[in-house]
Amino acid sequence: MKTTQKGFTLVEIAIVLVIIGLLLGGVLKGQELINSAKVKNFANDFRNIPVYIYGYQDKFKSLPGDHSTAATQLTGATNATTPATCGSGTSACIGNGKLDGNWEPANKTDETFLFWQHVRLANLAPGATDTAVGTITDFLPKNADGGIIGIESGSNHYIKDSATGATTFMPGTYVVCSKGILGKFAKQLDTTLDDGNTQTGSLRVVADNHTRGNAAVATTDVDDATTYIVCQGI
Repeated sequence: MKTTQKGFTLVEIAIVLVIIGLLLGGVLKGQELINSAKVKNFANDFRNIPVYIYGYQDKFKSLPGDHSTAATQLTGATNATTPATCGSGTSACIGNGKLDGNWEPANKTDETFLFWQHVRLANLAPGATDTAVGTITDFLPKNADGGIIGIESGSNHYIKDSATGATTFMPGTYVVCSKGILGKFAKQLDTTLDDGNTQTGSLRVVADNHTRGNAAVATTDVDDATTYIVCQGI
């Protein structure tokens, strides 16, 4: 008995290929939308912090974190005690109009740590207000990828140029840094918020192990799959 074997016609194959193409296009478009939303979230982190500062100053005529009488004006607030002295070691840091200390604070008594408690207690930013609960990292705000966000005075934040080794200060009264951002998002952030060059302007991209003054500025060849710290002067 003779049997015949049937295959797909060209029309059927074409229909299948069109369907596959539509599915792939939808997946890619969906991923593009997710990435765009993430970059928007990163950008909003930088844009919101000046609002916190100005809102707090409008209410209390002081800088959050540096506010020397926060405990008497905000229920549950803590006054910063570190760093206690600045400059030559004879002038007081608290109440001097600067956010002294590192954007990635080492102590729960640092101005840069208590900045977040003060703006939250003033109902300007969301988040926990009890500094006794959890670690410093737990208390700090996080970006869309779970990296910490911090702020310090711009006059304190300096970086080294990767090509010349020259030390330069970040522009701006304050510097906001966001950690653990993939290179592909860091480049988009620079285009969205600054000049599109990761080495110049108000926004810079540095190595994820950056410690102030010791890390080189990232080159324009930022690797898409590597995580970085993104800092912007405001």
